[in-house]
Parts: sequence; C-alpha cells; structure tokens
Amino acid sequence: MPLINIVVTLIIVGVGLYLVNRYIPMASSIKSILNVLVVVVVCVWLLQITGLWGTVSHYRIS
Repeated sequence: MPLINIVVTLIIVGVGLYLVNRYIPMASSIKSILNVLVVVVVCVWLLQITGLWGTVSHYRIS
C-alpha cells in the first residue's frame, strides 16, 4: 500500500473521529471508549500493513 494512501486514510479516520466527538452527543465515558477503540484498531491496522503484526502476535504473556 503506498504511503500516500496510508496518510489519507489516517486523515480520514482522524477527521471522522473528530466529527463524532464534536457533533454527536454522548456520555464522556462512551466517547473515551470509542477513542481508545479507534486508536487500537488503527494501530493494529498499521502494524498489519507494515508487516510487523506477525512478530507482535507471537509474544506470549504468562
């Protein structure tokens, strides 16, 4: 995936999250959960695109 597509996707996700936070009335706890969820999903997506997700998924927590 070209770098410009990644940057444009990140900008669209950021603007979308800003618009949801700004204009849709929700409880602050729900907004916090939504923000964390979007950040985690975007981080996992970026790791998968760059090929680093395979190395992350092999770690074990014991």
